[in-house]
Amino acid sequence: MALHMIKLCVGAATVEELIDWHATHNDPDGCWIMRTRQTPKRAAEMIDGGSLYRVFKGVILCRQAILDVTTVGEGIAARCEVKLDPTPVRVAPTPRRAFQGWRYLEPKDAPPDLSIEAFGDVPTELARQLREAGAW
Repeated sequence: MALHMIKLCVGAATVEELIDWHATHNDPDGCWIMRTRQTPKRAAEMIDGGSLYRVFKGVILCRQAILDVTTVGEGIAARCEVKLDPTPVRVAPTPRRAFQGWRYLEPKDAPPDLSIEAFGDVPTELARQLREAGAW
């Protein structure tokens, strides 16, 4: 079973801002690299169908499939690089309290993907209010 990762998105308030930022900092192969200090001990489970869920201003808004997790460097200089699918997938806006670093996210706790055909382009704030009211 796939295991997910959740991380705060710092510096971008919306999914669109994140996409715009990446467009100016694009890697040659088109994949996104998320860097963090600690390499997950359960990385093999995340590569097997897991995603990185991103929290924007206290709300989970999107996910990206995890393609690879590698450790770069050795000893005290070691860092983790998480290679992500270049296409963010919007998910049902789900409130999430602030935390530091990243956390594992079990599949049962992950928000469902949004169906654009079913809901159209709903503003983030409206989607959050509907989710909190239990109407979404």
